[in-house]
Formats: sequence, C-alpha cells, structure tokens
Amino acid sequence: QVQLVESGGGLVQAGGSLRLSCAASGDIFSINAMGWYRQAPGKQRELVAAITRGGSTNYADSVKGRFTISRDNAKITVYLQMNSLKPEDTAVYYCNAEITGYSDVQRSRWGQGTQVTVSS
Repeated sequence: QVQLVESGGGLVQAGGSLRLSCAASGDIFSINAMGWYRQAPGKQRELVAAITRGGSTNYADSVKGRFTISRDNAKITVYLQMNSLKPEDTAVYYCNAEITGYSDVQRSRWGQGTQVTVSS
C-alpha cells in the first residue's frame, strides 16, 4: 500500500507565502514524475506544477514566476513553494506521484488534499 501525505496548507493574506509538502511511504520501488494539482469550487482539477525524477519542471502559466516545485528523492518528498499568493490561488491542492511498487506496476497515486485559502 502507498500513501501520500500532504501538509502545509492554510489561510494566508494576498501577497503572502506558503510551502506545501507531500511525503510518500509504503510499497515504493521507484517514483517517476511528481506533481501538484488544485481544484477550486465548481472548477475542474488542474495541473499546477510537475517535476520529473531528473528534476525537469513545468508550471501552469498562472503560477509561473510565483511557485516553485522541488523534490527530495532521498526523503521521497515533493514540495511546492508558493509566493505572491493571490485570491484566485484558493483551492484544494493535491499531490500526485507516479509510483512503481516492489509488488505492483506503476500507478498514479493521489494525496488526500490540503486546503489553501488566500484572502484579499
């Protein structure tokens, strides 16, 4: 069994910063891409940022220059540093990872989500 546990969400004023963390544990042989998605009320879940095992990154246009994704392969953790937050960044943020287990094929795994609320 694999778990992705997110932390770091909360309430912040516009212009502020938050850092999200997502730690993976369980039956993990290797992890390919990791990423952060978000879903605002009434909207579809969207990709915020992703990072490959080798460290290549890509970002949604709406967060470029403000958010930074990083990962620590030794700790099996992915981070999302969010600066200059805007009210439109308010959403539930989900961690995602492409994980191959010792006893399982590669699957896309999701965390439980963490709420980020940005007040104006």
